[in-house]
Amino acid sequence: MSSSEKYDVVIIGSGLGGLLSARILSMEGYKVCVLEKNRQIGGNLQTFVRDKCIFDTGVHYIGGLAPGQNLHRIFSYFGLMDELKLEQMDIESYDRITFDDDEIEYKFAQGYELFEKTLIDYFPKEKEGISQYCKKLKEVGDYFSVYNVRPGMEMAIESDFFNIGIQDYIESLTDDKKLQAVLAGNSFLYAGRGKKTPLYVHAITLDPYIKSSWRCVDGGSQIARILARLIRKEGGKILKYQEAKRFIFDDRKIKYLETTNGDRFEADYFISGIHPAKTLELIEEPGKVRKVYINRIKRLKNTLSVFSVHLVFHKDTFPYLKYNYYHYKGQDIWNAIDYTPESWPECYVVSYSANSKSDQWAESVTIMSYMKYEDVEQWAETFNTVSKKDDRGQEYEAFKKRKADQLIDEVEKKFPGIRSKIKSIHTSTPLSYRDYIGTDDGCLYGIEKDFRTPLTSYISPRTRVPNLLLTGQNLNMHGVPGVSISAIVTTNEILGQDYIINKINDAEKEQAEKAAK
Repeated sequence: MSSSEKYDVVIIGSGLGGLLSARILSMEGYKVCVLEKNRQIGGNLQTFVRDKCIFDTGVHYIGGLAPGQNLHRIFSYFGLMDELKLEQMDIESYDRITFDDDEIEYKFAQGYELFEKTLIDYFPKEKEGISQYCKKLKEVGDYFSVYNVRPGMEMAIESDFFNIGIQDYIESLTDDKKLQAVLAGNSFLYAGRGKKTPLYVHAITLDPYIKSSWRCVDGGSQIARILARLIRKEGGKILKYQEAKRFIFDDRKIKYLETTNGDRFEADYFISGIHPAKTLELIEEPGKVRKVYINRIKRLKNTLSVFSVHLVFHKDTFPYLKYNYYHYKGQDIWNAIDYTPESWPECYVVSYSANSKSDQWAESVTIMSYMKYEDVEQWAETFNTVSKKDDRGQEYEAFKKRKADQLIDEVEKKFPGIRSKIKSIHTSTPLSYRDYIGTDDGCLYGIEKDFRTPLTSYISPRTRVPNLLLTGQNLNMHGVPGVSISAIVTTNEILGQDYIINKINDAEKEQAEKAAK
C-alpha cells in the first residue's frame, strides 16, 4: 500500500530530536509526519516495565530544568513544563563519586556556589584549581548562543574549547590525583576518553546538572507522550512500525521515502533523527552524495555502549536516595572505558528510579557499566524488540547472568546485603540498545568527538542533499538539553536563522510584561 498524502516535512525516528523538531514545525503550521520503526516512540526516552516497576532506557536524570534555566525555557515554550512530573534531586549531592580504596563519598552539589564550596571542603589546598574549573565550565556554557537561548549562532567550532582535551585541562588545574579523578568522576555521562574528548563536551554535559538536577517521576517516556499528543493536536501524524528503507529522488532532491512496508511518504523536507551513517544508507542512487562525504561519516567512531542490570526490590527493603553513585575500582578514571575481560567491571553507575508510590523506599535501581559491542558481537545476527524476537540462545543468557553476577558482586561491596533485598534481576546489553534505539552498535551518546580533529566529528544539520536534514544526539551535543538544542538548530534550516530563539524570547518578554501589570 502506498501513501498518497504529501507532507511538508517527514521525520525519520521518534527520539527527542525528531519529536521536538515535529513539535516546532507543527506549531508553525507545517504538515508533519513522524515515522517510527518500533512499537514505542521516544528513542532514549523509552521506558520498560519489569515486575510492575518502570525503568528508563536512557534518560535517568535531567539538568537545567529550574525556572529561568536553559532547558526549562525551551520546554516551557513547547508546552512540556506544565505537565511533566519531576523530582529535584538532593541539593547537596545529586551525584556521588566513590572509589574502592577511599571511604569518602565525594558529593557534587547543585548550584555553582555550593558545588565549588563542597569540593573545596574536600580539597582545601586546591581552592584555586577548583575555582578555575568552575569558572571554565560556566565560561564554556555561556559561550554557545543557542545553548543559552540567545540569537546569533557563532561558528563555535573555531573556539579553543573544541581544541583542548578534557584530561589535559583537568591535569593543568591540579597535581592532586584524587581531585583529578573526582572532577572526571561522572564522565560516564558522555563516555569520555581523556586523551580524545574535547573540553566543551565535558563542560556542556555537566553544566546543566550543576545548575539543577531532576528525575522524571515514573519515567522519562512522559516527555515523548506529551510531545506526541501536542504534535497530533496540531494535525501532525506519528506512525509506528514504519521503518525507512530508501529515498527516491527527483533530480537532486528527495521526492519520497519508501518504508519496508512498501508505503511511500512524499514531502518537501526530510529530517532524519537516526544515525547519519544509517541515514546515508537510505540513499541508494549513485552520485546523489559525494563519496568523500559518505566515507567521512562512515569512518566516524561511536561512543561506547553499556551493560545494565535492572533490579526490582522486595517491598520496603532498600532505601530510596535522591542521588546517583559513580564508583571506580581505582583512580585511573579514563582507563575504565578500556577494560579487559579480566578487569571488568572497572566502574559502575547506580541510578535510582523516582516513582509516585514512595519517596522513602526504592522499588528499583539500574546499575550500568561500560561494555564494548565486540563482547556481544557473536549474537549480532539476532534482533529482539517487543514486536520481533529472535532466540539468542542459552549461551547468551548465560553470558548475561555471568555479567550480572559480576556487577552485583561489585555493588555488594558498596551496599552490603543488597542481594538479599532483590526480588528480580533483568539485564540489557549493547544488543538491547542497538535494537530499541536503532544504532549499529548500541552506542550511548552517538558519535565520539575528538579535540585533535574537531572538524572531522563536527556534524552539520545540513547534508549534501538540499532537502535532507539531520537532528539528534549525533550533532554537537547529546543528552536532553543537547538534543533539544539540536532540534532548534535543525528547524532553523527551514524556518530561518534564530527564528525559534526569537520566538521563545519574545514569548518570555510578553509573559513578564503581563505579570508586571
